[in-house]
This record gives sequence, structure tokens and C-alpha cells, in this order.
Amino acid sequence: MNRESILRRRIRWLTWLFILGLFLSGATAIPLQFEVDQITHYLGNMDATGWLGKVHTALTDTETRYPFLFYGTDWLAFGHFVIALVFIGVLRDPVRNRWLFDFGLLACGLVIPYAFVFGGLRGIPVWWRLIDCSFGVLGFLPLWFCRRWALELEWLACDKS
Repeated sequence: MNRESILRRRIRWLTWLFILGLFLSGATAIPLQFEVDQITHYLGNMDATGWLGKVHTALTDTETRYPFLFYGTDWLAFGHFVIALVFIGVLRDPVRNRWLFDFGLLACGLVIPYAFVFGGLRGIPVWWRLIDCSFGVLGFLPLWFCRRWALELEWLACDKS
């Protein structure tokens, strides 16, 4: 297998991994109440007065009194799904659509200051903000490799002409 085929296969694989990560991240924004119910049930009283207990109480109260607020997390999920769809362009032509890797890298990098600024304003514990930041770091890694390989594909194409 030649270098171009290897690079295209790697880019496809990591792009699909990134798309799947975006999709799953978005999908988890929809059943928040169910997810937190499961986590608190699993942990039992271990965290009843801690952060997860507080989140559980807030979600339960919100679902009972203001269920329409969850429409915001439905739209958050939609945003993840749409961004995931955009990366199909990279699957079609990773060289011409290399700018999507730049976009994704920038978005992943911005997760970190966003989580710290708005998490701080909303009273989110630092450890939870670090979990949020990990999504940016985990997304950054495959995109960085894909961008590098797309550049190499471009160089290989230039050498051929």
C-alpha cells in the first residue's frame, strides 16, 4: 500500500472516531435526568450532599417545575450532531477540506478557556471543569494528526505534478 493510501485510511479512521465522539457527546445531553439518576443510584449516598447530589436535586426540580428548560440541552445535542455532519466533508476530500481540521482544532482549544470562564461564573467545581476540558483535549489529538496527514497528502500531490 502506498503512502497516500495509508494517510487517507488514517484520516478516515480518526475522522470517524471524532464524528462518533461528537455524536455521543451530543446524545448524552438529551437524557440528563436519566443519566444523573443512574449515576446517583449507582453511587448511593456516597455523594448525596456533594456536587452530583446537588446536580441531581436541581435536575429533578427543574424537570418537575420547568421541563421546558431541557429544550436548551436538546439544542446543545443538535449543535453537536450538526458539527459532526460537517466533518463528512473531510471524509470526501481531506486536502480540499483541510480547513475543517483547523476549525475543529480551534474549537477544541477554546473549550478550555470557555469551561474555566463560564464554569467559574456558574459555580461549577474545578474538577468538573477539568472533565469538560478533557473533551477539548481528546478531540484535539485526532484532529491534529489528521491535519498533519492532510498536509502530507497535499505535499505528495504537489510532488506528483
